[in-house]
Amino acid sequence: MARRVVVTGLGLVTSVGNSVPQSWEALLGGKSGGGPVTRFDASKHKTRFAHEVKGFDPLLTMDRKEVKRSDLFTQFALAASVEAMTNAGFGDGTGFDPYRTGVIIGSGIGGIRTFEDQLDIERTMGPNRVSAFFVPMFIGDIAAGVVSMRYQAKGPNYAVQSACATSANAIGDAFRLIAYGDADIIIAGGTEAAVSRMAMAGFANMQALSQNNDNPTTASRPFDRTRDGFVLGEGAGIVVLELLDHALARGATIHGEVVGYGATGDAYHLTGQPDDHEGLQRAMRRALEDGGLKPEDVQYVNAHGTSTPMNDPNEIRAIRKVFGAHAESMNVSSTKSSTGHTLGAAGAIEAVFTTLALKHGIIPPTINLNDQDPECDLNCTPNVAVKREITAALTNSAGFGGHNTSIALTKWMGK
Repeated sequence: MARRVVVTGLGLVTSVGNSVPQSWEALLGGKSGGGPVTRFDASKHKTRFAHEVKGFDPLLTMDRKEVKRSDLFTQFALAASVEAMTNAGFGDGTGFDPYRTGVIIGSGIGGIRTFEDQLDIERTMGPNRVSAFFVPMFIGDIAAGVVSMRYQAKGPNYAVQSACATSANAIGDAFRLIAYGDADIIIAGGTEAAVSRMAMAGFANMQALSQNNDNPTTASRPFDRTRDGFVLGEGAGIVVLELLDHALARGATIHGEVVGYGATGDAYHLTGQPDDHEGLQRAMRRALEDGGLKPEDVQYVNAHGTSTPMNDPNEIRAIRKVFGAHAESMNVSSTKSSTGHTLGAAGAIEAVFTTLALKHGIIPPTINLNDQDPECDLNCTPNVAVKREITAALTNSAGFGGHNTSIALTKWMGK
């Protein structure tokens, strides 16, 4: 029989806050992290705004030498991991068996800003001037490596890469590894720092990004009739997953329970999905089945909700097909309206928000939803947070390449 897995630690770095309390308060308050790009000169770009992290100080968790030798995506990951481990009661790095503790942290793009900077150096100054730290700064698995070294976690250690489903897959993998005995604790999630010249140019040229440059705080508008693309975000989301018996034995605060995980492939298109998002349907059904849940047990779905013309109605149709008539009585929302689309970090950031929604009985809103698309015809929780007792929820993620994930979480009832 699979072992039960609970959430005992939460960590966030987002465009609306550099911690869980800051981000949660901003989310419930309907704040947007959107604004003009400051990380580079975007004046010649089609899209000149993003959801950047603000006021972040890596020296709070790294020394100056470490900062100099790490990309921003790794800095975000470590900061969120330190918060999550502190929140879990492991802030001093003790209280757990390092050989039974793992790290699974992914990134959709990794150190792309380091890559751009070092490429400029190679072109202008020659290959001998490229940093000796270029490779370990750039590669996508290095965040997991750095976090494992910080906590001497010697259990399963790797990175996941499945585009915008990355960190949801990381959490799902961690859930499975604990459930089947490979570890007792895993630090899991994702991180992204892709507000960069190449990433923004590439996404804009494939017509994926919003070009609503005059309205950066309202451009991310999932399910709205006037949406015109996603808004790039950055940050990190980390959860500490723990074997229930281990958490109870040490008297840990339990934020929620992971009960189910579904992962599927579309095998359909590089960047699109079928009209009914059949792959996501199967992922949601698998998460429910894995968690022993019936559709009517679920009150809330944190949607992938990217604010793109294709994704939003397709996802709503998928939810309708999975939940049937019960879909009318659920709340759906997309927290990307506040944080932007953080690519490989999105699934974990949204898993944190979903866990908090279950714990506090508050459904975060979809902000900027003023003219709901008739094709997105469920209760998408427009603009204002809603108090509601939630006992079970799903959080969905999907990625270019046809990757689909759904994670089922339940409220911790003390048993």
